[in-house]
Amino acid sequence: MFNIILYEPEIPPNSGNIIRLCANSGARLHFIEPLGFTLDDRQLRRAGLDYHEFAELRVHASLEACLASLGAVNLFAFTTKAATSLSDIRFPADSALLFGPESRGLPATVLATVPPARRVRIPMVAGSRSLNLSNAVSIALFEAWRQHAYAGNAGVEGEFE
Repeated sequence: MFNIILYEPEIPPNSGNIIRLCANSGARLHFIEPLGFTLDDRQLRRAGLDYHEFAELRVHASLEACLASLGAVNLFAFTTKAATSLSDIRFPADSALLFGPESRGLPATVLATVPPARRVRIPMVAGSRSLNLSNAVSIALFEAWRQHAYAGNAGVEGEFE
């Protein structure tokens, strides 16, 4: 089971899309405060199309509190500043995928707590700034899940290692 961690998310529709993604993939979703919206925001609910009831969602006061609640977990931070490409990572089944806020990405203080080999970039053409947050989470989560043969998917036998 994968964990998606959104550090200080700002845009309700992005978070709503990610709620729907997590509901449909079985990933757990963690929001790190402060949030740029309330959980009853109309835009969040509209984007999530009421999938919030099918997603496991937790809100944490800090990244440290979130990580403490997860226990021993393999943390990967997604940033355009990483040297390691998504295609070079083998995600353990207990991985937590950390993404920063839409307007600024993960702060340097957070990135400094993650070993460079676990800072991951999603390939893009030269000169590109960044992907939309919900798209980046989708790409990363589905790659991690693909590496485990989509374990837990209806019609697919298999377990997480």
